[in-house]
Amino acid sequence: METKEPAIAYGNRKFTVEEYLERERAGDRKHEYFQGEIFAMSGASLRHNVIFKNLYGTLAYSLKGHPCQPYGSDMRIHIPQNTLYTYPDIAIICRDIMEDGADTDNFIEPSVLIEILSPSTRNYDRGTKFKLYRDIPSLQEYILVDSEIIGVEVFRLNKEGHWQLEEYKNGDEFLQIRTVGFQLSLSEIYLGTKLM
Repeated sequence: METKEPAIAYGNRKFTVEEYLERERAGDRKHEYFQGEIFAMSGASLRHNVIFKNLYGTLAYSLKGHPCQPYGSDMRIHIPQNTLYTYPDIAIICRDIMEDGADTDNFIEPSVLIEILSPSTRNYDRGTKFKLYRDIPSLQEYILVDSEIIGVEVFRLNKEGHWQLEEYKNGDEFLQIRTVGFQLSLSEIYLGTKLM
């Protein structure tokens, strides 16, 4: 299956941040913005949505009252260091929600970002997007959950400031999000996907 990056939505025209935000407020589809270009985001499959429900629902319940809170893909993240505006599948923010000043719907400084991989975006999420996410000074963990096979990759920032990979591939293993002291078995993450 072809793997590609998000498609440019409006040709080669460059847009200002203000133009992008105005289009997002007026439109019914989500787009990413990077260095003047606007990119259409692909829709999510049924399996993607089941994985999201299982993971987000358990996270939201487990972190109730915790200073770190999870937010779904309607939460737009802005990375001022590189201009990216994007909608991660799940963002965990461990401080007061910080508005970036440009728009009240943009938030900065997540501690954990989770992307559910689809065939069309897996290389982008693993490569270019992860490189852009690494510019976030507060980011401690970046988690990739495969929607085609049982597999979770966790990139953690270690004490030396290097990203280390930990992989989970079996249903009886537990995904650990150390930033918030959370764990969930892969069998629960993939419940209802028919991958197990």
